Amino acid sequence: MPITLPETLPAYDVLSREGVMVMGRTRASRQDIRPLRIGLLNLMPKKIQTETQFARLIGSTPLQIELSLIRMTEHQSRHTAPEHMETFYRTFAEVEAGGEKFDGLIITGAPIEHLPFAEVTYWDELRRVFDWTQSHVHATFGVCWGGMAMAWHFHGLPKHMLPAKAFGCFRHRAVLPASPYLRGLSDEFVIPVSRWTEVRKAEVDALPALRTLVASDEVGPCLIEDAGHRALYIFNHFEYDSDTLKQEYDRDVAAGAPINVPVNYYPDDDPARTPTNRWRSHGHLLYGNWINEIYQTTPYDLAAIGRP
Repeated sequence: MPITLPETLPAYDVLSREGVMVMGRTRASRQDIRPLRIGLLNLMPKKIQTETQFARLIGSTPLQIELSLIRMTEHQSRHTAPEHMETFYRTFAEVEAGGEKFDGLIITGAPIEHLPFAEVTYWDELRRVFDWTQSHVHATFGVCWGGMAMAWHFHGLPKHMLPAKAFGCFRHRAVLPASPYLRGLSDEFVIPVSRWTEVRKAEVDALPALRTLVASDEVGPCLIEDAGHRALYIFNHFEYDSDTLKQEYDRDVAAGAPINVPVNYYPDDDPARTPTNRWRSHGHLLYGNWINEIYQTTPYDLAAIGRP
């Protein structure tokens, strides 16, 4: 089954060329199937790149997915054309006012790690989003800063600044390999990391409501399950394209910003060489498992989501 996207969304053409099954909404409406409704609250500056990355991951399962793009109400994107935002995105205020419900919601990261949560301009609205998920979303996936923000909101789990940016491809291990979210993943695998902050193992372990599913000896907890809030928090980036870390590295070099060559990314650590993607299959497995768990447990009647 395909992922349903507007035919004019840039991701439609990109994923079609890659062989991902995509379907326009007119054709999808003729099928007698209830697709899974997945929302993407996109907090990243490069909206088109991010929406394509996540559409790729959730569009590779046998289930029909209807993807809805959502943005914060007052925050205006400076890196994506207003026409794109107006055409394809709705504000959270519009979604909330419409009483809409979703089988799943992905909340992306944002390049604001250095700020205390309360100093983020849209923090009050984002807190409202987190609380809204408990009555209007069956399962939520918080990514990088988005996951840290959710863990802070619901559990007071702090984020800590790192002395240097964790940047590169780091080896991780499955801490709880029997988890249905890790079905099919290897015991060890590589995940791209790009962040200035961390959550600490001892502080996660001190919270009985959270359990670590994936971790790294070098960069700490990666994937945390919050069963009580029907949520997963991942602090690293299975969704990244092969050249995403390269783009970040080249940007910082051009700006004269202090940055190390990303660890274990370029062949022989040589930025002149083309990086090799070693995480794609595990990313598809993880997000596919998340979609499958939603499918197995979500009500058929969307209106029943959030009911006792």
